[in-house]
Amino acid sequence: MAKKIFVVDDDVPIGNLLEELLTGEGYAVRRAYSGTEALLLLERERPDLVLLDLMLPGLSGEELLPEIRDVPVIVLSAKADVRDKVELLLGGAADYVTKPFDSKELLARVAVQLRKAAQAEIGERIECGGLRLESASMCAAFHGAPVRLTRTEFAILKLLMRNPGQVIAKSTILERIGADTPDCTDSSLKQHVSNLRRKLREAGAGDPIEAVWGIGFRLVPEKC
Repeated sequence: MAKKIFVVDDDVPIGNLLEELLTGEGYAVRRAYSGTEALLLLERERPDLVLLDLMLPGLSGEELLPEIRDVPVIVLSAKADVRDKVELLLGGAADYVTKPFDSKELLARVAVQLRKAAQAEIGERIECGGLRLESASMCAAFHGAPVRLTRTEFAILKLLMRNPGQVIAKSTILERIGADTPDCTDSSLKQHVSNLRRKLREAGAGDPIEAVWGIGFRLVPEKC
């Protein structure tokens, strides 16, 4: 599945250039023209990387940056002051590229950040209450006791635990885990979640996964 990149920039020519560059490298691109529009898009979809302009209508790039969690953000800005760069890097940006930019350099920086994110995910450990997941070994445990999950159940739980309290749409779940779990389809997702909830209850982990009617599912941290 192609890596998904959000381009958040109200400058249409620059956005068009970025989209052309990225699609030419095989990336899937989503566009947002304001900070507010980007925030709404982030609530519906999770990208693999965000290219973020600072001078945006609605929410500014500086205001939007703290709302982008667990996704590498490369800031694209005409601001060249070192203090601006330092503040944004300390504030959560993965990289900072000054406009005008060199296309090959930008693509290289994108590739580096995607590679770093993939490596971090492989060795990721996620904890919520007594629940713990180890991405490298694909092991789940509750207070140290193993919880035996299928590959699909593990992928669903991992996605929900990475976004505690957030409602994840069914379409988003299928999109995010589909490449690695071909047995998970629109018609089978509900059964996979039902099996996962049963196994968590049997392990003593309660029932932290809630179904949100007509939308999807969420993990309630307080119930872990």
